[in-house]
Amino acid sequence: MKVLQLCNKPPYPPVDGGTMAMNSITQGLLAHGCQVKVLTVATDKHPVRTDQLPDDYRQRTAFESVYIDLGLKPLPAVGALLTGESYHVQRYISDAFAVKLREILQHEQFDIIHVESIFLTPYVPLIRRCSKAKVILRAHNVEHLIWKRIAASCRNPFRRWYLKHLSLTLRAYELEHLSDYDGIVCITRNDADRFMADGCRRPVVSIPFGVEPPSVAAAEEEPDSLFHIGAMDWMPNKESIQWLLDEVWPVVHAQVPQAKLYLAGRKMPEAWRNATFPGVTVVGEVDDASQFISGKKINVVPLLSGSGIRVKIIEAMSMGKTVITTTVGAQGIDYTDGVDILIADTPQQFADQVKRCLSDDTFCRSVGQAAAALIARQYNIGLLTDQLIDFYNQRLEI
Repeated sequence: MKVLQLCNKPPYPPVDGGTMAMNSITQGLLAHGCQVKVLTVATDKHPVRTDQLPDDYRQRTAFESVYIDLGLKPLPAVGALLTGESYHVQRYISDAFAVKLREILQHEQFDIIHVESIFLTPYVPLIRRCSKAKVILRAHNVEHLIWKRIAASCRNPFRRWYLKHLSLTLRAYELEHLSDYDGIVCITRNDADRFMADGCRRPVVSIPFGVEPPSVAAAEEEPDSLFHIGAMDWMPNKESIQWLLDEVWPVVHAQVPQAKLYLAGRKMPEAWRNATFPGVTVVGEVDDASQFISGKKINVVPLLSGSGIRVKIIEAMSMGKTVITTTVGAQGIDYTDGVDILIADTPQQFADQVKRCLSDDTFCRSVGQAAAALIARQYNIGLLTDQLIDFYNQRLEI
């Protein structure tokens, strides 16, 4: 089977949840003997790091990229506002990307064209003109829900109104264009159910993010340590950590003064770097996320908005870490609260869960061990790739 994987940001190196999810598809398909070509959008926010692309990866994926400027452009933004079109999607329309895609499709034949994210949907008509391949959307999130939840928590009235507008136009676009695809692969069952409830009549399947068994050598855990790792240029992450620092951490620190919190990830706000929070260390971007996670005890993910599945939670669980998160953060994971993950939706609940874990090491380790067993059993990349290829084959038979 020959697959063209179109990515809305470089899938390698896998530096955040989205890139990890895309790279898992690439590696899973290659391991199953598929031919895979990767064509990706590169942006200022997500550049192609050529020095970090191994020669073997380049050769096996025939990797190519096209730069698109996704910076805010006032006139197009105002135009989209007046016409009711989705500015999120409009930003990805590029003549250069279309030219490169047409060139590839005119020189190569594919069985499947796998599109990562709804934002690349404007290129589906071009694909239809140039290829007989089946076109599959991988929906990492129900995108408009992220913006709807962010808008609901925004205090600035004008900003809240504009974010709500972005959510509504993106929802309209999603509902109108899901039918452009031959099939849709959602990362969570909740997202698949929502698409079908909203009237999607295309075949929809839920196949979560898969991980390889951890290869990093286990490091000695720092006592009483908590951590969060995630890119702070993704608004739900930034929103959640601001809530953690403002509402949760003062309660935690009052109840468990020995607790230490480490914040890691790209694009840490300067305000956090320059502030002094008792017991908090702002690490910023780390060279090796797995090594960083291995040396810490408890993963806190106080997510308030978002859709899809949190890849970093899956990664931490696979390494046997106890995860404390919200109901929103745990969505898409087939968890059992109090057994393989801990759910806390208020500052006091968070503080209580942290206190319990730090005062009862046996309980804390049992949750981490159950988490690792769950991921190994249900989120194995080989098993999930089998499911994806089965879905591909079902579409090809029609």
